[in-house]
Amino acid sequence: MAIKVYGSMYSAATLRVLLCLAEKDLDFELINVDLASGEHKMPHMLARNPFGQIPAFEDGDVKLFESRAISQYISTKYADRGTELINKDPKKAAEESVWIQVESLKFEPVMGALAWELRMKPLLLGMKGDKAIVKKEKKVLENLLDVYEERLRESKYVGGDSFSLADMYHIVLIKFLMDTEIREVFDARSHLSAWVKSLFARPACVKVFGVLAH
Repeated sequence: MAIKVYGSMYSAATLRVLLCLAEKDLDFELINVDLASGEHKMPHMLARNPFGQIPAFEDGDVKLFESRAISQYISTKYADRGTELINKDPKKAAEESVWIQVESLKFEPVMGALAWELRMKPLLLGMKGDKAIVKKEKKVLENLLDVYEERLRESKYVGGDSFSLADMYHIVLIKFLMDTEIREVFDARSHLSAWVKSLFARPACVKVFGVLAH
């Protein structure tokens, strides 16, 4: 039975799962959920995700929601396919796990707030972002990225010497904001900027965002 992803190409969480599937070179069916009409809140979607969010995921009798949990499942079940996304060495896996938590608890909140103001408000609501909020969150981001710059000064990837889920989880929101004023915050840090370029050059990233561009 084919892997099914219920989501939207305009959803960061959906794109996170698609990146994981692309890294693993797995075939899947993307079933579009119409966010504008509120389809994600309708009964057939609530049956798949009771929180009324996307994506929802099916792999045979395995039914999951929450993009990071889905990615962990894919990386574990299909460990022998494509890119190794979870290190087999316990010490290295623990280091990756630290930066997975940093992404979830520190990076995603500020980047998500900026993406809402600078990208989603104009796209979905036809409104300009709140400049005061952008200024405040941008400062928070600058302080956070100083830590990333130091990390990447000593490590090729945030999770260690090899690409992993820790890196993959960051890609979508960075991509969303690269054509906004936030790009300058990344470009101002040489090691961080080099890391971002390496992420965007990955075949899986080119594949997923190439579809989005069309």
